[in-house]
Amino acid sequence: MAVPPIQRSPQQAGRRLPWLLDILLGLLVVASLPLAIVAIPNTLSVVAKLLPSDLGQAGLMRTHGLALPALMLTVPLAAAALRRVRAVHLLVGGLALVALSDAAGGYAGSELLVGVVRVLRGVGAGLVIPATLVAVWDRAPVLRALWVGMFSLSLLAAQALALWPLDDVSSWRVTLQPYPLVTGVALGLAAIYLVAWMLLGRPGTPEPDERERSRLLLAAVPAAGIAVVAISTATEGWGSTLVIVLAGLAIVSLLALASIGMAESRTPAYTMVAVGVVLLPSAAQVTLVEMGGLGGPGLRGLWVPYGVAGLLAIAASVAVRLFARAAGRWLAPLGLLAMVVGLCSVRLVVPAADGLVLVVPFSLLAVGAAVALTAALQEVGVGTAGFGLSLCFAGVLTGFLLGAGVQMAMLDGVRSAQELVDSFVGALHWWALVGGFLTVAIIVLAAVMARRSGKGPAAAEREDVPCAGPDVLLVPAADEDEEEGPTGAIPRVVLPVVSAKGAFAAGSDDRSPGVPPQGPSPEDVASA
Repeated sequence: MAVPPIQRSPQQAGRRLPWLLDILLGLLVVASLPLAIVAIPNTLSVVAKLLPSDLGQAGLMRTHGLALPALMLTVPLAAAALRRVRAVHLLVGGLALVALSDAAGGYAGSELLVGVVRVLRGVGAGLVIPATLVAVWDRAPVLRALWVGMFSLSLLAAQALALWPLDDVSSWRVTLQPYPLVTGVALGLAAIYLVAWMLLGRPGTPEPDERERSRLLLAAVPAAGIAVVAISTATEGWGSTLVIVLAGLAIVSLLALASIGMAESRTPAYTMVAVGVVLLPSAAQVTLVEMGGLGGPGLRGLWVPYGVAGLLAIAASVAVRLFARAAGRWLAPLGLLAMVVGLCSVRLVVPAADGLVLVVPFSLLAVGAAVALTAALQEVGVGTAGFGLSLCFAGVLTGFLLGAGVQMAMLDGVRSAQELVDSFVGALHWWALVGGFLTVAIIVLAAVMARRSGKGPAAAEREDVPCAGPDVLLVPAADEDEEEGPTGAIPRVVLPVVSAKGAFAAGSDDRSPGVPPQGPSPEDVASA
């Protein structure tokens, strides 16, 4: 009798070469995450002298800043769409939009076209970031750590990466297409990954459940409000006090939104808000202060600190992911405290004529963010991670608003170039102080909410008992030093205390079922 051959499922076929997909995915993360986040900074003012006279400079700067609101609104919607769309398809589509914005940027000649190009780039970046996170979620543990490390490095170096292509340029349109070669490489890697994914069995990726999808859609509401405030601030010319107040209200709304839902989802949400508000806005101001025109080492003197900070962030993320999976409750606030120390060091060493000194604040900021994010994402689902990511980018725009308000207050009434430089540095120092206190407040809020939720060690131990409930109690077995019966230590099942009045009477009117007397325990029989 002939035996038919065994047919392997596509999932089994996809496990033949898992290392190939992991390598391609790792390369995609390294290439695409910085490319996506570099869309955030608005660098048009650096090439303002190259703008044609028939184009309004103020209008172009406003439209050039539309990339971050577009990215911020796309991230929660893209994370929710991953319930129905494969992550690899979303990743290829996002990189295709980034490539399209690069191509169209060379032909932008009006305020409208600049706005369209920047919105396209923001939408593409908003698709790439959650798609890469979901793609690495259930792969090798090192890949998720690599994603977090590259994410922290990208936020740290985004301003410098956006300014680097503008050195000695002859066209202002370079701001719309800063890295076309890197875009092509990332898109080619995504196409290769798509083909390999199809040939190796189309391995699945996790998706948010219905409750997480609702929270993701809810995260788009404050993001839209913050985007309206940011655009109005650039358009209406509001004063510094109003901008600071609105930014503070935006932070409160983000923290309120982070407080809803399950208790285990609050830590990553709070952590993402803190990292978003503090990391990129702080690093951007430090980068601008350290430019050569202000007495700093310039971009060429900053790449070593950025590189050291990035390597340390990736190494710290890998170490936490592999060796400290159960320590997320205390590693997340510890990472945020490292960021606070980094902000304190900014007040001490910035401005610095020697760029190597900046290894200290950059490393503390990047490593602290990587440790906090890796620890916070250890034991949550992908939907919760997407929700926190949505709050992170809303926090980035809020941090820029708050930093802009502080700068406006410090630069008011400046009359000379030296006063301008001093006020600019003073604004950075004040922002570091505000960011540090804000981070500490978020750490305290997370601790208070965790205590109120009853997720302490005792509650966790009670949850681990499989049959503990209101109806039965499990009494632990005797200690090891006591004499053990032949049957071993068997836990007794103790019934709850009930009223004896009429409980066993034959004519009782009580409709509750009778409780039989407790039988002998197997230990009693064994001891007899």
